[in-house]
Amino acid sequence: MLKSTPTADMVLMIGVRLLRFACFFASILPVIAGDITGNILITKGLTKAKISLPVYQARGPALPYQSAGPSSIADELGRVVVYLEGGQMPPPAPVRAEVSQRNRGFDPPMTVITAGSTVSFPNMDLIFHNVFSLSKIKEFDLGRYPAGETRSVKFDKPGVVKVNCHLHPNMAATIVVVPGDWHATPGSDGRFRMEGVPAGDYTAVAWHNSIGFSKKRIQVTENGTVPVSFAMPLHDHVEK
Repeated sequence: MLKSTPTADMVLMIGVRLLRFACFFASILPVIAGDITGNILITKGLTKAKISLPVYQARGPALPYQSAGPSSIADELGRVVVYLEGGQMPPPAPVRAEVSQRNRGFDPPMTVITAGSTVSFPNMDLIFHNVFSLSKIKEFDLGRYPAGETRSVKFDKPGVVKVNCHLHPNMAATIVVVPGDWHATPGSDGRFRMEGVPAGDYTAVAWHNSIGFSKKRIQVTENGTVPVSFAMPLHDHVEK
């Protein structure tokens, strides 16, 4: 007796039925995830007033670098990153980000990306720049390049990468590479939220350039909300 060979139409029909079957069960299974809500308490500023330094140009005389003066609480909250370590997080989705060299500075001064992401550094000034980092997480030197050009770096490991310019010592930026997709920057009221976090045990990490890392162990349960707060020890120069 001859065996019949499945046709392409038969294979396609079986595939469609299996997909519908999987979608049905996915729709009736509970979502095993929770949310995290938190607050960053800042009573005084973290960042000291910037020191006035000369700006060294490729050509022409040096221009003075103006001090930014005291920071506000809202400014400091914008420099805080909160993210999760450990737990049952799936591999993060890589992104493409951009840190421009503009007006003899980096814009934005802080960028948060997931591990495996790429950052481009376009030169938007009419002078040369030379972007580099000596950070253990990612050491690189992009060399000197003019206006209109850009060069990119891929960041594979989680951690904090300090970025500077060989030609302009006042220029500084920070790349915060987080291990997963769950991270947040607090709003002007200090509050932040992460939704749909897979259930499990985690370390919640809050980072700021001047204070470093603060960590707390938390447990995320199914369909629950976990509160977590961080208080920062600060300096006295902040404007209320």
